[in-house]
Amino acid sequence: MIGKRSLIQNILLLLALGTVLLFCLFPFVQILSTSLKHQFDWGNPSLIPTKFNWNAYQELLGLTEEEGIVIPETVKKLLDNPALNQEAKDRILAKYKSTGDVFPFPRYFLNTFLLSTITAGLALLLSVFGAYSLSRIRFKGREVIQRSILFVYMVGGVLLMVPLYQMSVKIGLAGNIYGSLLSLLLIYVIQTLPVSLYMLGNYFRTIPYALEEAASIDGCSRLEAIFQIILPLSIPMLATVFVYCFIIAWNEFLFASVFLKQYNDFYTLPLGLQSLYDSKNAIWDRIMSASILTLVPVILCFMFAMRNLTGGLSEGGVKE
Repeated sequence: MIGKRSLIQNILLLLALGTVLLFCLFPFVQILSTSLKHQFDWGNPSLIPTKFNWNAYQELLGLTEEEGIVIPETVKKLLDNPALNQEAKDRILAKYKSTGDVFPFPRYFLNTFLLSTITAGLALLLSVFGAYSLSRIRFKGREVIQRSILFVYMVGGVLLMVPLYQMSVKIGLAGNIYGSLLSLLLIYVIQTLPVSLYMLGNYFRTIPYALEEAASIDGCSRLEAIFQIILPLSIPMLATVFVYCFIIAWNEFLFASVFLKQYNDFYTLPLGLQSLYDSKNAIWDRIMSASILTLVPVILCFMFAMRNLTGGLSEGGVKE
């Protein structure tokens, strides 16, 4: 019998949980605070801005009129130098772009959302049938496949990047944007499929096999049993797997930086953030506001998925 915790133990537990929560949330609070500060307020250690600044969010979302290219005064004085020829001036001006050109958030958001959604959908579809076969069907080599299915994560993405790109070039996919997107999609699916199979396979084993036997007696085929018995009872894990695959594709930077580097219009949000950081227009409120806007879809995805992340849906479905 487990005894009740004392008052001191409860206080210590709350302090520990509060410390961990503060440690995890503080970076995001700091990002949000900086994104809402004016330039004169960046040195203020307080998390509450002296005066709230919404300009960066409005610029990134296209809610303000384009004011043209902002060039620092020191650069303007440099351009007035008569010893500087026109070609050199053009090269200097080319480094300064409007925010809409540097970080077109709606375009990058759509690119990332489509790529992440298709990746999550394909990975979920393949993992449903693969996990069912591994958990329900007996065949030669099943145990070997089950134990080796996560070995793909033993090799880092940095080591796989060069050979995968060479393979894409040799078969002609990396020569155009559509082939590059297809290569990237396949890599994302391969990255997320093993753990999806592992998670769904373990969950399918918790569903009583007697439910499928009863369905087969009623005339259901194995495929009908999957869609009418297994999937409705697996909604919590299906949502979990979809969210996992979506977030992996949403935050991926390494492979996207290789396959999409020369296609600016098809950048994903991580690539767009990198281009904004490297540009001459990189100021902290724009960088932090772009980071917050990139983070919002992930938070919303978790909020909606939490409605389905409850267990025990199959309990009571059969009487043992």
